[in-house]
Amino acid sequence: MADRAPNLEDFTAAEEPFALFRQWLAEAERTEPSDPDAMALATVDAGGMPNVRMVLLKGVDERGFAFYTNCGSAKGVELDANPEAALVLYWKSLGRQIRIRGLIEPVSDAEADAYFATRHRESRIGAWASDQSRPLASRAALEEAVQRYMKEFAGADVPRPDYWHGYRVQPLEIEFWQHGAFRLHDRIVFRRDSLEGGWTKTRLYP
Repeated sequence: MADRAPNLEDFTAAEEPFALFRQWLAEAERTEPSDPDAMALATVDAGGMPNVRMVLLKGVDERGFAFYTNCGSAKGVELDANPEAALVLYWKSLGRQIRIRGLIEPVSDAEADAYFATRHRESRIGAWASDQSRPLASRAALEEAVQRYMKEFAGADVPRPDYWHGYRVQPLEIEFWQHGAFRLHDRIVFRRDSLEGGWTKTRLYP
């Protein structure tokens, strides 16, 4: 990453994080070569061991940050047992990172149905064919499941499986990080004590 002078005006002036988040995401959509909406999702399993993987951000508003998955997957099981999570979005093209920590709530059935309907048909078939995170005997077994559901839904709409749903991270903390020359980065963190509370903003040492 090249040393570059950060543009601080946008996030030093911001009094709440969501408009700033949308601004940074829009800039990343113009500059990042692939998946500007990719984010690392961290959860904790039943034994207290942390777990992290990449997911795609599929909705953001003042309620939080939404993504979708098979609820029987490792992340779904972990989020149901411990409804707290952390996210990281990183855009190398801009030298920016956003860290988010908060509480989990399921999205509504209507939201899940609406998003599922936008997915490519083959991706919707895949949601039926994949027992995500469970042991798989062979690639052939997965391909056979795909073919089976393609026949089942031939000529018909592919509905959302009951076990495929969305989660929303309701943030209590959002940190904006901007790369600075010689590792003198800029960090601004927004925090609130509850989902109903107001935001406080603090500058952090790099």
